[in-house]
Amino acid sequence: MTTAEGWTAAVRARLAPGRLLPLGAPEDGAWITERAARTVLDGAAAAVRGAVPGELRIGPDTEGVLRISVGFGAVAGRPLPELTAELRAALLTAAEDGLGLAVAAVDLRVTELLDAAPENSGPATPPPGRPSPATDDPAALAALRVEGVAGVTDALGPPVRRGSDGVRVELAVTAGHRPLDVARAARSAVTAAAPEATAVTVLVSELR
Repeated sequence: MTTAEGWTAAVRARLAPGRLLPLGAPEDGAWITERAARTVLDGAAAAVRGAVPGELRIGPDTEGVLRISVGFGAVAGRPLPELTAELRAALLTAAEDGLGLAVAAVDLRVTELLDAAPENSGPATPPPGRPSPATDDPAALAALRVEGVAGVTDALGPPVRRGSDGVRVELAVTAGHRPLDVARAARSAVTAAAPEATAVTVLVSELR
């Protein structure tokens, strides 16, 4: 792979929504894209002193439970057991308290030992989100009135998709609000606005 191809692949990976991850319990009917979740997890990992996070992935393992996997550089000056324990705790707290993801485990691997942290080793700036699409769908309008909803989105299709399995609303959550709590409130609002729906699902595709 050439340098240009590698750069293109990296950009596509950052822009791609990634896997869909369940927020909360199955009855919550809420999901978040891996890309949106990584914006919070990357920040939590980068805030741990002595850790230089690399590629981070989150998704279901062979048993269907969510696991976070991250490789990181360890900066000299802290014992590895102490560093890994703090990094694992930071990621679990960000996933569960910050997002609402039920994570079963965090897999850490030290990829390099560093004498000092490299410059600009903080989390990469997330790519800018697309402008919110215009819609007059009652379900979307109901979701937009919920506190913490920054806008509806169309990363995975139209903002509101209606089908035999119910209604799915895709939206962005305002930074600082817990996605699970916002998704639950939005789902209740959409259910009231679309009583004919057999089921309502909320998908968080972006944090703004």
